[in-house]
Amino acid sequence: MSKRIVVWGTGFVGKMVIAEIVGHPGFDLVGVGVGNPEKVGRDVGEICGLPAPIGLAATDDVDALIALAPDAVVHYGPTAAHADDNIALITRFLRAGIDVCSTAMTPWVWPAMKLNPPNWIQPVTDACEAGGSSCFTTGIDPGFANDLFPLTLMGLCAEVRTVRASELLDYTNYEGDYEFEMGIGMPPEHRPLLQTPEILVFAWGATVPMIAHAAGIELDDITTTWDTWVTDQEIKTAKGVIQPGNVAAVRFTINGVFRGETRIQLEHVNRVGEGSAPDWPSGQQNDVYRVDIEGTPSIFQETAFRFTDGSGRDAAAAGCLATGLRALNAVPAVNDLPPGWVTALDLPLIPGAGTIR
Repeated sequence: MSKRIVVWGTGFVGKMVIAEIVGHPGFDLVGVGVGNPEKVGRDVGEICGLPAPIGLAATDDVDALIALAPDAVVHYGPTAAHADDNIALITRFLRAGIDVCSTAMTPWVWPAMKLNPPNWIQPVTDACEAGGSSCFTTGIDPGFANDLFPLTLMGLCAEVRTVRASELLDYTNYEGDYEFEMGIGMPPEHRPLLQTPEILVFAWGATVPMIAHAAGIELDDITTTWDTWVTDQEIKTAKGVIQPGNVAAVRFTINGVFRGETRIQLEHVNRVGEGSAPDWPSGQQNDVYRVDIEGTPSIFQETAFRFTDGSGRDAAAAGCLATGLRALNAVPAVNDLPPGWVTALDLPLIPGAGTIR
């Protein structure tokens, strides 16, 4: 029996996922919520660039979406920079007894992370209890590339001396925000938001204590590193031109320290242009997510997301779609779990029912 789904958000990810829900035997799209008043009342097919209207109008009426009594809301809302709005919206659905699977609030990937402020956690806890509902947050950053992949591979080992999950991406065609957050395109003296260790760990590091918990250890500390690479020539991007003398690549790590040594590490190497930062790590292919385990046995895995449908969409878009589909495909499992917070450690294997058809 198909799951009745409301999607909230028709941004880059939401639009791609909606296009895949239409015609999927496992899901029935019954409502679409939007925060942009210019989209209200427009056919969802038009908003998402589908070949034809689908006979469903976008709405900002939360009560009307709740009245549809869907099996779940799949939430592709804004980042944790809009935490208050996200919490207010998500808890309305949860209190109404509707499960939520989201890609937004990345610190919720591991709600037990000490840096999570209580006013970001308790309202969701209370809403789940009141509605008998569940809340699951995934994401590619952090998300399945940083938790599902390394945790699965760790289960094949007798001993893990170090585990590192790396994002190795070229941002040339990426149109999201990276100047203020990462400093890409900015002068090297600019201090980006994520260079502050506490902010970096809070925003992207929740999977480090999750992996530690799964391995049965308590970390001594979580540390960070941050490096930049400055270009000596112009680099054209989807957002404009990075001028000589400005940052064209950043590399940072979030490190889980146990008994005085880094044992768990998240690493990001984000370039603009394949030739940028040539001495920094790269994959066997461009644009990959890599897991390196030094242990018994040692395991090395690279995962590449690609479109091979002739659409011309790039690897970044493929990764974003995978992010969105992780949340969607988790719905049946989340529906079956007891009320409350759900993390990657609570989910069973999600094999993608209905994907072969």
